[in-house]
Amino acid sequence: MHSRREFLQVALAAGALTGLAGTSALGQALRRGLSQEDILRFEAKGQVTILHFSDCHAQIRPVYFREPSVNLGVGEARGLPPHLTDREFLTHFGIAPGSAQAYMLSSADFEVLAKDYGRVGGMDRLATLVKAVRAERGAERTLLLDGGDTLHGSYTALQTKGGDMVRIAEALGVDAMTAHWEFTLGHERVSALFGGKDGRGSAKIDFLAGNIMDTEFEEPVFRPWRIYEKGGVRIGVIGQAFPYTPIANPRWMIPGWSFGIREEEVRRNVAAVRAAGAEIVVLNSHNGFDVDRKLAGRVEGIDIILTAHTHDAIPRPERVGSTLLVASGSNTKFLSRLDLDVKGGRIADYSYSLMPVLADAITPDPEMARLIDEIRAPHETMLSTEIARADRLLYRRGNVAGTLDDLICEALLAERDAEICFSPGFRWGTSLIPGQPITWDDVYNATAMTYPNVYRLPFRGEMIKAILEDVADNLFNPDPYYQQGGDMVRVGGMSFTIDVDAPMGQRISDMRLLRTGEPIEAGFVYTVAGWASINEGTEGPPIWDLFASHLRKRQVIADVPSAPVRIVRRAM
Repeated sequence: MHSRREFLQVALAAGALTGLAGTSALGQALRRGLSQEDILRFEAKGQVTILHFSDCHAQIRPVYFREPSVNLGVGEARGLPPHLTDREFLTHFGIAPGSAQAYMLSSADFEVLAKDYGRVGGMDRLATLVKAVRAERGAERTLLLDGGDTLHGSYTALQTKGGDMVRIAEALGVDAMTAHWEFTLGHERVSALFGGKDGRGSAKIDFLAGNIMDTEFEEPVFRPWRIYEKGGVRIGVIGQAFPYTPIANPRWMIPGWSFGIREEEVRRNVAAVRAAGAEIVVLNSHNGFDVDRKLAGRVEGIDIILTAHTHDAIPRPERVGSTLLVASGSNTKFLSRLDLDVKGGRIADYSYSLMPVLADAITPDPEMARLIDEIRAPHETMLSTEIARADRLLYRRGNVAGTLDDLICEALLAERDAEICFSPGFRWGTSLIPGQPITWDDVYNATAMTYPNVYRLPFRGEMIKAILEDVADNLFNPDPYYQQGGDMVRVGGMSFTIDVDAPMGQRISDMRLLRTGEPIEAGFVYTVAGWASINEGTEGPPIWDLFASHLRKRQVIADVPSAPVRIVRRAM
């Protein structure tokens, strides 16, 4: 006798083989049959359950989010997860095309599958899953950890300086978190919310960040670790904030704090939690997957790294030596569940599930839903106001380009009368499917930040190349410890070729001004527009006003001109 879940899996796989999945009424009916029970079904193991999410970027209601179709690995990470996309990703992990996993984990057939499966995430749905696991395992056996990038990325987070998300995280019962974009709220706000090494702030959440020191005395700013006893097991949790915050974001917002990977400090913290009686050591990290993979191979004694920052979602943990790496995606698309069987002070066995937060399949938690409505109520009319309509897929994620960023670049060029523009390669920002209204909510989801001013400045061609080379090295340096930023800066008004595997300073070539087709000359001056400058005192309108103005003029977004970027890879 087959279980309902087995029937669904077999039927979906058969539909994919016969061309049914993603197009037929049968395929749609089976996929919609995925229930909350199916998502939660799990064979419990051992004494402890660790739950993890990260990079939600203040998305508290369900959204669409397309995974990248371009995620290039370099150096030793080339060809390894998470640097696999589309069909290659599905084949590697044995995922049936057209299935719920395929929709959630890849960009393959995204537009078709988005219409079948609907939106993802939502803190009220996440709360339902968290409460269900706690009810099953018991709160005394369950530890909920947040990997950071929580207090940033929406209008309400911007207006409340992260206060809305603190309320959400407290209601969710987050035990501990670390951070990255939270620091762009400024050191005074972060300190008020989370306190420091000697005491709490106003938030009822443990804030752990062992790699942040004050610049005067080189002493820890925040508590580096804490031990939690769950199911009779002592778990040491070490926090690791994004190590390159003062490089990727404005230094002037956090003037007295020094960041870094601080490998030696991680070793000291591992030794400290072991000495304090921890049987299992967890690094709650915002380093990024490739950085954490390297760190796991160099620092002994870490049992689990909950990795974040690069927004990767991988359906099973990756193992480096004796360390498990868990990647839980972004935008509350997933909740990781890791059950541990601990014997003799080590992990004897484990079970794992990357639970998809499919909004239509999960009953919203009523308490969290009420809190979300309360947070949004004063702004709901404005946020739901339609500005334009998407008649094509708009998305951000991808190493070198995204159609939503192309649209922002079009706005920068037009509204600032510029020849060339730069738009930051942020990983945050949601997707819109064809036929979807573009609201103020969507605009802020792509632009809400504390340094939003749009500049218009003269740049020499040599500076334009230097900027592209610098960002390319941050992304494609073969040593993960030198990967210090997000995705490649987006450009408008120009084209170029990027040789991903070339040495530093030699990746960018054939830069051309699209308006004329002529090469960009090193000594010539061009008018350049851009936003999210890390320089203090940048003048210009906020990006959301400029973008909305352009959308009103366009009304229906049926096509988006893109700046051609040619990617070159060298033989392995």
